[in-house]
Amino acid sequence: MIRARVLGLPEQASSHAHADHQMVVALDGRAEFEVEGRGGAVGRLQACLVPGSARHAFAGSRDNRMLILDLPADLRQLPAAEPLLRLFEQPRYLPLAGSLQGLLQFTSRQLELHAQAESPMLWHLSAALLHGLHDELFHAPQANHGRLDLLRLEQFVRANLERPLDVAELAAQQCLSPSHLHACFRREAGTTPHQFVLRLRVEEACRLLAETRLPLSEVAARCGFSSQSAMTHVLVRHTGRRPRQWRHAVA
Repeated sequence: MIRARVLGLPEQASSHAHADHQMVVALDGRAEFEVEGRGGAVGRLQACLVPGSARHAFAGSRDNRMLILDLPADLRQLPAAEPLLRLFEQPRYLPLAGSLQGLLQFTSRQLELHAQAESPMLWHLSAALLHGLHDELFHAPQANHGRLDLLRLEQFVRANLERPLDVAELAAQQCLSPSHLHACFRREAGTTPHQFVLRLRVEEACRLLAETRLPLSEVAARCGFSSQSAMTHVLVRHTGRRPRQWRHAVA
């Protein structure tokens, strides 16, 4: 069986190992992991895959909320085990594609509503998430014939706002070279990849300032700005308002 649960990771760093394989997905907040010496950050809608028996350390941000899936040590106990064996052959840090985010949110809501971590429905939802993640990771996308899939790209960027994103990574999402991606953006969107990402960072920062009481430093971190002052500089340049003015205007 696959056991599912939603919980917050402790802010104080902890470490342990267990026989079960585990996937941790951030629903809110973020967490830092180190799995067999490989460090990584897990922000909202990102996942960390921990192979069974791997020693791992972790610490969560304040008010983090994580979906955790525990899989048996012997994955061959599960139906259609081959994709899962491949998925957990090593530690991984990866974003959830837009196509999986709705399933993730539905799974977490059902778990919180019913608190039946081993119910058949939650088992199937969890298995669908894992197999979908495998397909996104290992199945090559269809060839891109020169047109941007802006919706898919926006979903990818929004799922990864907390970390740096370069043109090469965006180009890989579209099966294009960096130079071809830049040309497509100019032709189809009238902007550059950098400006596209920056616009989404600004939009999310304004949303968080308007809808939450998160500290400004946390808003900056969630939106991928290197510091609170860097976020302030960008917001003033693009919106004409400082972060506190956004918050006070809404209040």
